[in-house]
Amino acid sequence: MAFPFSRRRREPAAPAVADPQPAEAEARRASIGDLARQSDAGGMLRIFGFGDDSAGEAVTIDTALQVPAIWCAVGFLSRTLAALPVHVFDKTDQGRQARQGDPIGALLNEAANDETAAFAWRRRLWQDIFTAGRHVSFIERNGRGRVINLWPLDLDKLTLRREAGRTVYLYQDGSNRTLRYAAREVLDLTFMPGTGLSARSPIYQHAPTIGLALAAARYGRRVFANGGVPPFVVTGPFRTAEGVDRAAEDIGKAVRKSTAEGGNAVVLPDGHKIDKLGFDPEQMQMEATQRFCVEQIARIYGLPPQFLQDLTRGTFSNAEQQDLHLVKHTLTQWIALFEGEVNLKLFGRGPRDSYAENALAGILRGDLKSRAEAVARQISTGQITPNEARRMDNRPDQDGGDRLFLQSAMAPIDTLTGPAPAAQPATTTTEGQEE
Repeated sequence: MAFPFSRRRREPAAPAVADPQPAEAEARRASIGDLARQSDAGGMLRIFGFGDDSAGEAVTIDTALQVPAIWCAVGFLSRTLAALPVHVFDKTDQGRQARQGDPIGALLNEAANDETAAFAWRRRLWQDIFTAGRHVSFIERNGRGRVINLWPLDLDKLTLRREAGRTVYLYQDGSNRTLRYAAREVLDLTFMPGTGLSARSPIYQHAPTIGLALAAARYGRRVFANGGVPPFVVTGPFRTAEGVDRAAEDIGKAVRKSTAEGGNAVVLPDGHKIDKLGFDPEQMQMEATQRFCVEQIARIYGLPPQFLQDLTRGTFSNAEQQDLHLVKHTLTQWIALFEGEVNLKLFGRGPRDSYAENALAGILRGDLKSRAEAVARQISTGQITPNEARRMDNRPDQDGGDRLFLQSAMAPIDTLTGPAPAAQPATTTTEGQEE
């Protein structure tokens, strides 16, 4: 096979997850810190915490998970997708048939390795995708080439590189060794492909939106920590910078003392006045801002807001439709991503006799009445056997329950009515009239 470039050419290694504009984030933190220091002549900002370096902290995965909507979205999606069973099927002339006792099925459903249960491994897989934007697991095979373990890799120790037209994964293990894995040796799933070999993280890509949610929560905490007193500015006959510093320190102590003792009055020197600085929480529409942040985060993850515990627009009539929306427009695309990577890396490329598939029957269950009616109709129309229906509810098989049944009243029309009668020729009577 000919390559249009040298096989010895190596492109620079790329991080597994792209952190957009790290230099800009650092400059932003520095500028905010400089602004706080420049405005700190009277210590007024420090009274309310606006001069702290944390005000300019860049959005990270850990800080983003402090936003309840992010925590809820990541937890809900990762647990829901991890809880879906994974079945392994064989292709036969009679259709597909579930493979019993398959080792790959045991890895995906029981234990991914000697240390991690399958549910925990899949939950971490989805948590990595919905936070960092990528998950990579090493596929361990024995001497015969059979898959025996799946080991998740830490993304901060992983870099990717293209060598001779192939993707190579470089991993720093605990003993400071650099392990090289080919693409066929790892499961690699991304939230969204980035530039080159990197992946896009939903948290890093939407840092401004998540930062707004963090800022709103932080502002609310500071207002309540100050006894509900909003930021203010003191004006008066200050003569020197030292006087400004002393006045700011004295007034700050007085405000803190009054708040701590539950007082509601502060004595000011003659000629001084306190004016409100900025807006109070009601004027800033804090509740509307927080609800807007929840809606934006729901859009990031493609979730109906009710799954982030926002029932503002939830009703009994649209709850079931929201469930269908979740499965049809959100879960199915992630399931397709998982199944495609698993089938490619664990069963091989090209025509294959076996494949893995997530089971959605459990999550698609409706209410008890609707489900019972649907199962009864499937049995009466010969689509499933009674024992297959019993297995859906984890009930034991019964004798005679492996046969297909059909209502006796249902039959093709021609077998019930018979062929149409032939037309009879007309006869003539003695009077010459036709009968």
